[in-house]
Amino acid sequence: MAAPTLVLATRNPHKLREFARLLKPAGIGVERLPEGVELPPENGHTFAANAVPKARAAAAAVGGAAIGDDSGIEAQALNGRPGVRSARYAGERASDGENLQQLIRDAPAGSELRYVCALAYVDPVTGEERVFEGECCGRMAAAPRGSRGFGYDPVFELQDGRTMAELSDAEKDTISHRGRAARALSAWLSGR
Repeated sequence: MAAPTLVLATRNPHKLREFARLLKPAGIGVERLPEGVELPPENGHTFAANAVPKARAAAAAVGGAAIGDDSGIEAQALNGRPGVRSARYAGERASDGENLQQLIRDAPAGSELRYVCALAYVDPVTGEERVFEGECCGRMAAAPRGSRGFGYDPVFELQDGRTMAELSDAEKDTISHRGRAARALSAWLSGR
């Protein structure tokens, strides 16, 4: 079976670049969501509950296979917050920088963090729907460091003492929550 090209249900250019890079080694292409396609609101209580409707909406709009992700950060000291509200942690229209500053105010340095990704695959032709999950554990850095990555990466400190924002793309892809979910999807697609 030939490797597919999938539409990614997002308007986030960072996620589009990252998933294109993550799926390229498996020969899977990733296309931008067409303009005018409306995505459902992220009002689910789990990452998967937000990812699946986005993938369904994109798949229905293009008449072919699509993927949708919902991902975020969970702080143990905050009982798992911001979780599914990671993109809106500092408010409905908050920027990445505002969300990051809110987490810095709320989560103590050294406390445990977990990145989570739910990656949904929907094919309206075959009726197949699958969710692939990935996670990465770390801790809250004492201060933001690094200029790579996006979102909460500058404060997500790994066991080796570097933050996600200090890693090369290749290093991040190996350990990240999205990298793990994307490899699970790739493995499943190649084994069909």
